[in-house]
Amino acid sequence: MDFGSIFGNTASYLFSPVTIAYALAATGLAVHFGYAGLLNFGMAAFMAIGGYGYAISVLSFGLPWWLGMIIGMAGGALFALLLGIPTLRLRADYLAIATIAAGEIVRLLFTTQLFDEWTNSADGLAGYHAGFRGANPFPPGTYGFGPWTYNENDLWNRVFGLLVLAVAILVVWALMRSPWGRVLKGIREDEDAVRSLGKNVFGYKMQALVIGGVIGALGGIVFVLPSAVVPGSYSTSLTFFLWTILLLGGAATVFGPTLGAIIFWLVFAFLGNLLPDLAKADLLPMSDAQAGTIRFVLVGIALMLLVIFRPQGILGDKREMTFVK
Repeated sequence: MDFGSIFGNTASYLFSPVTIAYALAATGLAVHFGYAGLLNFGMAAFMAIGGYGYAISVLSFGLPWWLGMIIGMAGGALFALLLGIPTLRLRADYLAIATIAAGEIVRLLFTTQLFDEWTNSADGLAGYHAGFRGANPFPPGTYGFGPWTYNENDLWNRVFGLLVLAVAILVVWALMRSPWGRVLKGIREDEDAVRSLGKNVFGYKMQALVIGGVIGALGGIVFVLPSAVVPGSYSTSLTFFLWTILLLGGAATVFGPTLGAIIFWLVFAFLGNLLPDLAKADLLPMSDAQAGTIRFVLVGIALMLLVIFRPQGILGDKREMTFVK
C-alpha cells in the first residue's frame, strides 16, 4: 500500500473548500440547534439555495459574482422565513420531520424540468466562475508545498472561504456574548420561562433561523466555488454529515463546528483511501468498492456513539448541554 499517497490525499482535506463549506454550514446549524434548540434537519436546503442562488444570478441574469453571493444569502434568509412561519411553533420532533421534508422539497424543485431554463434540472450548473476568478488577487503560479500545493484559482477559493468562515465565526461569537444571545440560550433551556419574562420567543427563534440560514447559504456558495452545482450533492446524507460534524466539535460552541469539520473530513478521507487499498491487498474480505462504503457505516456508528457518550462534543461543556424540548 502507498501510505505516502494515502496520507497526502488525507492531508489535502485540511484546507479543502469542502471542509470549509461544511464548517460554515455546521456553524449555521450551531446557531439553530446549539444555541436556539431548533432541531433542523434541512440544512442541505439552505446550502442548495445559496449555491443555486449564486450560480443562477451569474449565469441567467449576468450579475457580478459579489451580487450573486448576496442574492444567495438573501435566498437563505427568505427560505428561513418561509420555513419558520409555519413550523417554529412545532415541538422539536415535529420540527425535525418538517425540516427534513422541506429539504427534500427544495432538492426536488431544483431537479425538476419545470425550472430547467434556470437550474438545468438534474445536470446542474457550471461555467459561472469567470467573474469570481477575475477578482483573484493572486497572480498565476503555483503556491504551497506537498499536499497543499495550489494554483492561483485553488488558492483564491480557499483564502476566500477561510475569510468568510472567520467572519461567520466572529459574528456568532459576538452575537452569543450579547444580550440577544443570552436570551436565545434561555429559550433553548426553558422557553416558557423566557416567555414569562415578556420576551417574544417566536421572534427570537425566527431571527436565529434566519441568521443560521444565511450562514448555511454561505456554506453552499463556498461549496460550489471550485467546480459546479450538482443537485445530487444536497441529499439528506449531507445534513447528517453536518450533524455528525456539529456533535463532534460541540453543538453549543463557536469553534466546535470548524474543529468537527476538520476532524470529520480528515478521518473520512483517510478511510476512503485506506479501506479500498486494504481490500486490494486482500486484507479485507470484499472488493475495493465495497470497502469504500464501509466509511459511511462508520460515520453512522460514530454519530450514535457521540450522542450516547459525548453529546456535548469535543469542545462542549457538560454544564451547558443542549436540551431538546
